[in-house]
Amino acid sequence: MKSILIIDDEKVICDSIKMILEYENYHVDYSTDVQEGLEKLKFSNFQALLLDIQMPGTNGFEALEWIKANEIKTTVIMISAFGSLENAIKATKLGAFDFLEKPIDREKLIISVRNAVQHNSLEKENEQLKKDLESEYSIIGQSESIKRIFQTIDKVAPTDARILITGENGTGKELVAREIHKQSNRADMPLIEVNCAAIPNELIESELFGHEKGSFTGASQQRIGKFELANGGTLFLDEIGDMSLQAQAKVLKAIEDGQIERVGGSKKLSVDVRIIAATNKNLIEEIKEQRFREDLFHRLNVIPISIPPLRERKSDIPLLVNHFLKNYAEKNRIPLKEISEDAIEIIKAQDFTGNVRQLKNLVERILIMSNNNIISKKDVELLITPVSSNSGTLINSEDTFQEFKEKAERAYILYQLENHQWNISKTAEAIDIQRSHLYGKMKKYNIEKGNN
Repeated sequence: MKSILIIDDEKVICDSIKMILEYENYHVDYSTDVQEGLEKLKFSNFQALLLDIQMPGTNGFEALEWIKANEIKTTVIMISAFGSLENAIKATKLGAFDFLEKPIDREKLIISVRNAVQHNSLEKENEQLKKDLESEYSIIGQSESIKRIFQTIDKVAPTDARILITGENGTGKELVAREIHKQSNRADMPLIEVNCAAIPNELIESELFGHEKGSFTGASQQRIGKFELANGGTLFLDEIGDMSLQAQAKVLKAIEDGQIERVGGSKKLSVDVRIIAATNKNLIEEIKEQRFREDLFHRLNVIPISIPPLRERKSDIPLLVNHFLKNYAEKNRIPLKEISEDAIEIIKAQDFTGNVRQLKNLVERILIMSNNNIISKKDVELLITPVSSNSGTLINSEDTFQEFKEKAERAYILYQLENHQWNISKTAEAIDIQRSHLYGKMKKYNIEKGNN
């Protein structure tokens, strides 16, 4: 039931308002003493407060200032027998939602309280959504490599310097881009994201720069591109290593000129955009293979940020596991579970080729599928996805866990290579690792075509 508090030194006024609102199915409490009423606000959840202005001791304006200073999440309606414009303006400036004159009209009271309660509910929902979003996109870790990334973000975020974020798939490049924008002077302006790998080459220019009506088949109306949408804010070009050379040339020109031109248009449009780019590719190698422009690389790579794979910062895994457990418990509306130290050790022993993204999925699976309040080592062992292959038996009772893990990884890589006809690029893409890392694994496990 929606709860309303009244603070007014006149008991007859309180009783009258209470009777009207209780008839409308509100739970109503009141106090004729200001300090007593403010104490009730501290320890109870009231959606709306009806607050008189003229009271002995602390007046309504002083009480309103106290409510604001103490960040009490209630919506305030001021009431007064002195309904001057000056009082109404002052109340509004101090954060009051509405202002009612005495004697209070019944219909106006009901409408004002209903609107105040709705406003309060929306504010709390928005605040919760913001917290959920911040929690989902927060960077978790205390390893030295993550601390260095935090330090870099603190230094570069307030500037307009272009940034190139590199790292394997699933390491959290998007999180770093979001954190930079959040701490920047452009935080109140939009952060526009473009996944360059997900857009066909023939459409990428239209996506970035927009197009005019009739500029190509299917262009039935004008389209505003991402550069324009990000004007004044930040443009995040994710997976820029997958962008076509033609689009790269246009991005380079846009950076140099600070202007863009829509596809099919002739008008130059000025844009003020801070660019953050990210890639899981080795752009130096891409430049050598003539798949990426060297001049664009140097334009983007003003501040390089390299995110390490999860296997190189395993000390962060306990923090990440507990963070994901809390998030997924709230998201799935199930009780939060603890996890034992030996269960954490089993998780830490995994290779996590899919990095933090893979860990998130594993934690959600463990949280949902385990039957106990404390997640045990056995729970984790049962719920880690086993790897199978036609390359022989993986489980040997005499093997250590590390030996089993290495056998499983070798079998998995061999299976994927055979499945992709030993095409290294396609295999690396399928299992979300860099080609150089795949070559390293093949050398480690003595994997060669026709010799396994």
